[in-house]
Amino acid sequence: MSQNDQPTTENPLLDLSGLPRFAEISAGQVEQALDAALATSRAKIAAIETQCPTASWTSVASELQDIEEYVERVWAPVSHLNAVRDTDKFRSAVEACLPKLSAFHSEVGQNLSLFEGYRKIADGDDFNTLSRARQKIVKNALRDFRLSGAELEGPDRERFREIVSELSTLCNQFDQNLMDATDHWVLDINSESDLQGLPQSAVELARQTAKDASLDGWRFSLQAPSYIPFMMFCENRALRQKMYEAYVTRASDQGPDAGQFDNGPLMVRILRLRAEMASILGFAHYAQYALEGRMAGSAEEVGNFLLTLADCAKAAGAKEFESLRQFALEEYGEEHLEAWDIAFYSEKLKQSLYSFSDEAIRPYFPLPKVLEGLFFVARKLFGVTVRRAVCASPWHEDVQYFELLNEDGSVRGCFFLDLYARAHKRGGAWMADCIGRRRLADGSIQSPAAFLTCNFIPPVGDKPSLLTHDDVITLFHEFGHGLHHLLTQVDEPAVAGINGVPWDAVELPSQFLENWCWETEALNKISGHYETGEPLPAELLERMRGARNFQSAMQMLRQIEFSAFDMALHEAGPITSAVEIQARLDAVRKDVAVLIPPDFNRFQNSFSHIFAGGYAAGYYSYKWAEVLSADAFSRFEEHGIFDEQSGRDFVQNVLASGGVNEPLENFTAFRGRAPTIDALLRHSGLDS
Repeated sequence: MSQNDQPTTENPLLDLSGLPRFAEISAGQVEQALDAALATSRAKIAAIETQCPTASWTSVASELQDIEEYVERVWAPVSHLNAVRDTDKFRSAVEACLPKLSAFHSEVGQNLSLFEGYRKIADGDDFNTLSRARQKIVKNALRDFRLSGAELEGPDRERFREIVSELSTLCNQFDQNLMDATDHWVLDINSESDLQGLPQSAVELARQTAKDASLDGWRFSLQAPSYIPFMMFCENRALRQKMYEAYVTRASDQGPDAGQFDNGPLMVRILRLRAEMASILGFAHYAQYALEGRMAGSAEEVGNFLLTLADCAKAAGAKEFESLRQFALEEYGEEHLEAWDIAFYSEKLKQSLYSFSDEAIRPYFPLPKVLEGLFFVARKLFGVTVRRAVCASPWHEDVQYFELLNEDGSVRGCFFLDLYARAHKRGGAWMADCIGRRRLADGSIQSPAAFLTCNFIPPVGDKPSLLTHDDVITLFHEFGHGLHHLLTQVDEPAVAGINGVPWDAVELPSQFLENWCWETEALNKISGHYETGEPLPAELLERMRGARNFQSAMQMLRQIEFSAFDMALHEAGPITSAVEIQARLDAVRKDVAVLIPPDFNRFQNSFSHIFAGGYAAGYYSYKWAEVLSADAFSRFEEHGIFDEQSGRDFVQNVLASGGVNEPLENFTAFRGRAPTIDALLRHSGLDS
């Protein structure tokens, strides 16, 4: 199906001739567009089925890949708008469509005619003449047919479809509850004395937020740009406690909004359905099902990996926490360190040890300068230029649009930046596909497009958005994902960019690019005082580097805690209650945590990565890929951080290769050997 085959109507979702016209997409168009796309796709699938008895790549696999890409083109802008421009009407439209979309994917995944068609392709004499990319697509498809229940019969087949449909609805509801809970609670302050200790940037944002709500005083929210500096700097302990309780009880049965947006029942249902789905397919548990096709071959391998990291970090983490406790006692007389004190006293300890504060460097990282430096790094490393362009129909006035150019000036791809926190926008940071690369029927290339979304502090008054160094790292991280999508040279959508890449290798490019946020040559381009243009002073840089591994063991243990909790939920028997979820989290914390939060903490109710974001039985992949990224960066440490050959080799072996090769093949081709854990431990200060 070429682009010329796509239906064209007044509905912008069905016009795939170019970029989506986001501002023109209304809630009333969503269901109509999906219905039309699915009807067209079902008709084409019926025609493909007639070709399955004598299936070839051209008659079956290529046609089905085109259909899947077509449906994704229609749905991608809907899914994105649902996350960044939430309204009641749009939310209802998405909720009405999710069962339809799920039913379609189940129909395709369980279609025995298509399954047999792919088997014929794989067993045919012509299979070995196919390109490696097409061979991988066929192999992946056979695996995915099995994982979609294509071999099921009777009631099991129907039940599997029901589960998949219900899970799509429940996971979306989990995210919506979390968004609503985050937006709902605010802390309004009218006394200036309660602002003591807070940096000017946080105070100005709170003042602007209150003004936007037609209020006097200052309004603080649970959005990251408001919540994080409040917890780090506010000297009013009672208010810190109030903010902490509201944040860690979001979407739960605890806290100020107890029961109002409670994700507890959803979590139980999601986990029970996942366990049932895995059982129907003959897997011992959901983790075994989810690990099919990943680098880590079993839950046991993941467990051993996490245990190895925990063994390296546990003693150091305990020492770090004891140092914090002693500091709070000796310097501030704080005898009972509570959860809402950790960020506050950690920041004071960091300043005491390194004379460094994240807020002190914020003026040196205005967003326009950071973007300029990020694009410089991309050009030096990968030979691509980023050029500002115009998008005719963005979804919000803050959205920026850019083109990525090859060295000859041709367009390689494009991406959207939506970087500021606001109401009705999902928290966190992510990259998502807008359009994938593919070769069209006329031989031309469809350029890829990506969504890059963050939640930074917006410009206030005449000041640009001023980032912390952690914000800078986040931006580099998401841009690394974007480059993985945009720099692919694979022309088959099913294995182009991040598609087909095992989940535990997807984080390699993103974490890899973070390393340049610490290097002088890069920082000289990334930083520049928003008023004077002065680059980050050398002495401030050294203090920042000195603080790089501050509490790194505690941070690693926290990530291990998340990962082990994820596996504990998905590799054991079915969950029966929210109490049992809490019990499994408590058991993990007993094994790996050095800080046990209060009983009312309901972190799990906002753990959208595993309940709504695709990381179920996969959160470990952040640490798994960090081993790869740290080791990959060590080549630049050896040859120079802007070594051109190393940069181009990384493009060729990792960014451009998509999901065609196994990740270990790609890494070994780039590094010349298998990965080791040494670089990660060294970067984390845990190698001694």
